[in-house]
Parts: sequence; C-alpha cells; structure tokens
Amino acid sequence: MKLSWNLSHLKWSALGLLCAGLIFSGCSSSSDEILFSDNPAPPSAQSGSRAGNPAGTGAAPADITSSELAAARFHIGDTVTVDFSGTVDKIDSHVEPIKEDGTITLPYIGPVRALGKTAGELQNEIHDLYVPKYYVRLTVTVSSPQRVFYVGGEVKQPGRQLYIGETTVTKAIQSAGDFTDFANHKKVKLIRQNGEVITVNCIKALQDPTSDPSVYPGDQIQVPRRIF
Repeated sequence: MKLSWNLSHLKWSALGLLCAGLIFSGCSSSSDEILFSDNPAPPSAQSGSRAGNPAGTGAAPADITSSELAAARFHIGDTVTVDFSGTVDKIDSHVEPIKEDGTITLPYIGPVRALGKTAGELQNEIHDLYVPKYYVRLTVTVSSPQRVFYVGGEVKQPGRQLYIGETTVTKAIQSAGDFTDFANHKKVKLIRQNGEVITVNCIKALQDPTSDPSVYPGDQIQVPRRIF
C-alpha cells in the first residue's frame, strides 16, 4: 500500500511540474512577442528612409537645380567642339555654333541634332554614327566653352553675362543691373551671332511675353540712349 501511494504521489507531482512548465512557457512566449513588437523594423522596411531621401518617397535627391540642368544642355548659338582620336590617320577637330535648326554638320555623316543634348549625349551619338560605318575605332570628345551673352549701352552694369539657362531680352537687361535713366526702352537691339538684328520694345515686352525674344549664348544686346 505504501509503495502504491508513493507511485501515485510521484505521478501527480510530475503532472503538476508539467502543467507549471506549460504555464511559465506560455508567459515567456507572450513576453517575447511584446518585446519583439517594440524592435525596429527590418532593414528592408527602412530602405525608403535612407540618407538623401528622408521622406521615404523613393524620389531622387534634389542635388541638381532645374537651372543647372538647363545650362548643361546645348542651346542655339552654343559653339560645339568635336575632337576625334584613336584612328590611324589624324582627324581635324570640328568647331561650329549650333544653327537655328538645332544642328551641327559633320564630315561624312552630315547634320546632327545638338540642341537640347548634353555633351555626353551628343558625343555618344556622333560616335555611333561614325562607328563602325566609317571607322573601326574612334574616340569622340564633345566640349563647349563657357556660354555668355553681352549687354551694352545704357545699362548699369554693361559687359559679359554668364548664360545659365533660358532667358529673354528684358531678363538679360535686368541681369546687367537694369536700364540707366537715359535708356531708350523702345529700341533695344538684339544681335544674333549670325548677324540677324531684332528691335525690341521692352515696354511692350514686359506686358506681352510673346514680344520678349529669347537670348542665346553669343548674342549681343545693345541699349541705345534716348534723345530727350
């Protein structure tokens, strides 16, 4: 009888320990889940908040302004220099202002559109037009000098102005310090690189933007003196 009671007691003790273990195990699991929910999200969930994109929108960093982007692309009147190397026979460099139709004309391949392209885009296109049709190996380098326009006559700061993007006659005059007190606002001359002369009434141009012509690199603006 004593032995039987001991065995029964051991069974109940073992069962009690097992239940206690399950209870503590459940509490521990619940605690672990609460702690895990406070942990930072995995790296993949944070990728949208990396440096350079704090808003997490996926947009590219705004390191370059629209003016800089515009200035990096070729405009009508820009002088483009195309250098060639890597061939057995030497090829002379080609230097040409971009024409009104937006092109430059190169030997063998003819007109190539340069307007609106960067130097890198243009040199890649020129390379592909020459290779392999005309040359097996050829290195093309496209460059352009600093782009400027000129404002002279009755402005407060006459001289060369840096071309940093699209501009017009009235804006170009403002970049040169604006008119002097003796300026004739109605007969401003815009002189293109090709010799074309356009007379601009700046009073009208300020009221009607269609009367305010664009200014390109190499252009000259001459503000005359009024008679009275």
